[in-house]
Amino acid sequence: MPEAESLSLRELISVLQKHAGNQDDQADGDESVSTGLHEFLEESNGFYVLHFSRFDVTVNPNLGLLEQDVALIFKAVGPNVLSENVENLVMKFLSYFIGPIQFVMEAAAVLAAGLQFWIDFGIICAMLILNACVGFLQEYQAGSIVSELKECMALQTDVIRYNGISMKLPSKDLLPGDIVVIEEGTIIPADGRIIAYGDPFLLVDQSTITGESLPIEKKVGNDVYSSSIVRSGSARMIVTSTGDTTFIGKTAVLVNKTERVGHFEAVLSSIGTVLLVIVVIFMTAGLIINFYRSASMVEQLTFIFVIALVGVPVGLPAVVTTTLAVGAAELARKRVVVKKLASIESLAGVDVLCTDKTGTLTENKLSVEVPVFFSPYTSGDVMLVAAATCSRSLRGMDAIDHALLSSLTRFPDALSRLENLRIISLVPFDPVSKKATAIVEDSKGNRSLYIKGSPQIILDLAPSDYSASLKEQYEHAVYLLATKGFRSLGVSRQSGDSKEYQIVGIIPLHDPLRHDAATTINEAQKLGLSIKILTGDALAIAIETARQLGLNSRILPANDIFTDTDLFQVSIPDIGSVVESADGFAQVFPQHKYRVVEALQKRGHLVAMTGDGINDAPSLKIADTGIAVEGASAAAQAAADIIFLKAGLSVIIDALKASRKIFQRIRAYIIYRIALSLQLEIFFVTTLAILGTTIDVNLIAFLAIFSDIATLAIAYDKASYSLEPSFWNIGYIWMLASILGLFLAISTWILNGALLLTSGTGIIQSYGNADFIVFLQIALSQSWVIFVSR
Repeated sequence: MPEAESLSLRELISVLQKHAGNQDDQADGDESVSTGLHEFLEESNGFYVLHFSRFDVTVNPNLGLLEQDVALIFKAVGPNVLSENVENLVMKFLSYFIGPIQFVMEAAAVLAAGLQFWIDFGIICAMLILNACVGFLQEYQAGSIVSELKECMALQTDVIRYNGISMKLPSKDLLPGDIVVIEEGTIIPADGRIIAYGDPFLLVDQSTITGESLPIEKKVGNDVYSSSIVRSGSARMIVTSTGDTTFIGKTAVLVNKTERVGHFEAVLSSIGTVLLVIVVIFMTAGLIINFYRSASMVEQLTFIFVIALVGVPVGLPAVVTTTLAVGAAELARKRVVVKKLASIESLAGVDVLCTDKTGTLTENKLSVEVPVFFSPYTSGDVMLVAAATCSRSLRGMDAIDHALLSSLTRFPDALSRLENLRIISLVPFDPVSKKATAIVEDSKGNRSLYIKGSPQIILDLAPSDYSASLKEQYEHAVYLLATKGFRSLGVSRQSGDSKEYQIVGIIPLHDPLRHDAATTINEAQKLGLSIKILTGDALAIAIETARQLGLNSRILPANDIFTDTDLFQVSIPDIGSVVESADGFAQVFPQHKYRVVEALQKRGHLVAMTGDGINDAPSLKIADTGIAVEGASAAAQAAADIIFLKAGLSVIIDALKASRKIFQRIRAYIIYRIALSLQLEIFFVTTLAILGTTIDVNLIAFLAIFSDIATLAIAYDKASYSLEPSFWNIGYIWMLASILGLFLAISTWILNGALLLTSGTGIIQSYGNADFIVFLQIALSQSWVIFVSR
């Protein structure tokens, strides 16, 4: 980007308008994080006292930690590194061979080897290994959240230790109490507190923590956090937390502790458990029959093998994986990346969507609306005064200046007059004084003082004898703008020799909704979703945003609901009904997002959560479907199940519809496959009990193993999506599958009975082998059952 000093005013505005999409809303930009960070740190007479469980350490900020203190503290807290649960990859891979369906398949494989059915043995083993490989690779490629967090941390840092000696240390050797020098470009190596300035303006980029890309002004006494980056200025900080006790460390600890059993995995495990019980029942019945038949050991083992093979859908994992993979490819074309295939099924059942506001529902950039002006001034005067106090440096320009200058083309009179003004001096916006000032000179040599700042500061500058009615109008206008979701910027001026300030007007600022936000929310509600907005904005802005989106206005301040101050205290009080009935929460801190998701889940909801920052990683991981929005941090993407590559929330409608279609396909297949298993089990055992024999074992094995090949096409079925969240009515599925299975077994028995006829022109006399005819009937009936089940 070119330097502003080499550009004319109009060229500068053109550059700003091209990069308008990169600016963020400052309403959320100062999102702070509350960690209980300094519970063991006190300041006393210019010294800092750190309280540990068994000792205290006093630190002189000019000298740093002493040698004896370093050894003592290191023994108490250890190195400045994040702990990580390192999984044994071999054990992780072997875990995919555990489960009710897998156990039956493995038993069948052992029996096949013992009976020397080598083809069956090979096919069963191949399916087991394929299913395990698919699951393991998906989990492995998902990445480690803690590893992503470690990537954000500094490698080396400048430290003052041992009686004032300045040295470079590996960040892992940093300890609470260390005095660290930070400057532009420094990655902050640990959590700490600013204790002295090297430069009066310190800007820190906390985007890795909060997801907000605007730098935050930091003053002496303010907290800074590990992995944040100093964008300008320099300072000294005292380290207060290291390793797992930092904000980013607590995030890693919580992520490691958050173990979620996937919704779909739980459903499949439930179905598999019931199938296993049914297999045991039929197996026991068959063994009793064979016992009274005095069957040989080989016949007994062969029977057990066949029941094990037909009793569970050996192709279930392959068909489900194929169906989900086809759905993931379909979503990828809509710029939705599915990291975990099972999350597609979870998304189909989601009935609550928790979404942030900035950048997801809004444009993520400040917009200037029509100014409010007071006689004798005009809207052009308001814009002229405000724009004159804006920085002309692209590097140092904040979001408000960016928005003001970008909007000048809508006020051609103000732009023309501004070009004829000479800026004598400019004092940029100062967070302490909360105003920016400029001394300007017009073409006639007349000088004026222009000021923009917070509404209260501008009002306080007005002389005591200023018009009471005008002050009242001013305050009322600020109030009305706040109720409509606008932030206000006051504008004042001092002309010529006059010492009195005159209020010129007010500039309304807001982060406009995305053009498709209201439509998306409306369509999501039509699909049965309850929408809850989670934003760091003030309550009035959150309520107005909800109103513009067509939502109810029951937005609650998060701090009034979640009263505990510990960031990672996640035990849920009895607030489930409050969270459930709210339309959203304002003034949200990172811990609130996690607690909202957990409270909703305890009320029986399937919850989708959107997020983009490191602070969102725990809530993204615990959610039934975690969604990392466009531009999310690496840690948020690692924690999420689904990643949006397109800005905004509109793509979630495509994802919802696609996931519900996929759900219908999988549900139809499961009903079909349970019915088939029951058909074969009932027919096989009853023929053994009545006739003392059954059809050829190889034909049964062939049906059990290869019946799913044709049904792989179900992945491409043109299923319709449901207008309500899809859920597994397990009782209904078993009832329907049992009726179909019993009907199929009876139809097979009717045909088998006809084959018993030995005179006339029966089927057996006309067409030959009875086993082949029964095999054909079963194979053909399977083909139409899939259509019935769907």
